[in-house]
Amino acid sequence: MTDNSDTPPEVPEVVGGPGAPGGDAAPGGPGGLGDLGGLLESAQQAFSAQAEAAQRVVEGTAGGGVVTVQMTGNGEVTAVTLAPAVVDPDDIEMLQDLIVAALHDAGVKVTELQREALGALGGLDIGGLGEMFGGATGSPDDPDR
Repeated sequence: MTDNSDTPPEVPEVVGGPGAPGGDAAPGGPGGLGDLGGLLESAQQAFSAQAEAAQRVVEGTAGGGVVTVQMTGNGEVTAVTLAPAVVDPDDIEMLQDLIVAALHDAGVKVTELQREALGALGGLDIGGLGEMFGGATGSPDDPDR
């Protein structure tokens, strides 16, 4: 090729890649707006799964079942049941600890329910629901885990 300063340099035709007709950045291409439909469908499925899980009820227990807490899949406590034997007016602190442990147990189960409902998306943050009750792993010294 000879250098002729009177003629403009040749501009190669863009055949593929970003900016090319039908390339990655074009609508409908792999990185373009064509993925929006799939993303919206995935989001809709995730919301639907979470709504279904929110209708379910889990039960958390402590003290071998003397304290039971029922909680919906979205974290709403609907019932607390105490065995008469656990109600000791001289040991209110133990009863309070058992209620907290049962709430934690139910919270962990709600987190598991939400992750199960989301399936492959289960690794996503679901708003810190598990952390609201002390985290999904709980305390290593929690005897009721």
